[in-house]
Parts: sequence; C-alpha cells; structure tokens
Amino acid sequence: MDVSKYDIAIKRHVFERAMQRGIHPDVIENTLLKGKVKKFGKHGIKFISKGSKRTIICVGELIGNKLKILTIEEGN
Repeated sequence: MDVSKYDIAIKRHVFERAMQRGIHPDVIENTLLKGKVKKFGKHGIKFISKGSKRTIICVGELIGNKLKILTIEEGN
C-alpha cells in the first residue's frame, strides 16, 4: 500500500506510547512505509513491521484519503 497517496495524521497518543515503550519515531515512519497492511472492520487498518527482537504495530483508520494513526503496539 502506497501511503504517500494519503494525508497522514499521527496522533499525540502514538508518540506518548512510543516514548513509553522505547520506540524511536523513525521506526514508526519505517513501519508505515514498509510494513505489512492488515485491514479490519469498516475503517480499521494495521501496519505490521516484524524485526528480529520485536514487532511494531501501528493501528489507525483509513477514511477516504485520510490515514489517521491512533496508537502503537509492541509484540514479540
């Protein structure tokens, strides 16, 4: 999925959670650009980037041409 076609809004909550979990903002950008995309529900979307030590998941919603990233999660 080419995210450059969409207007991206990253909420403040994402950066708060990223700093809390020790995730650098460059990793968030990399996840959005190169991560796998999973859609769920009507507008829900997840960008998943798997690394050797952890998995970064950016959760958001896609409405029209606006992509709004709501939160970030970390998995194993």
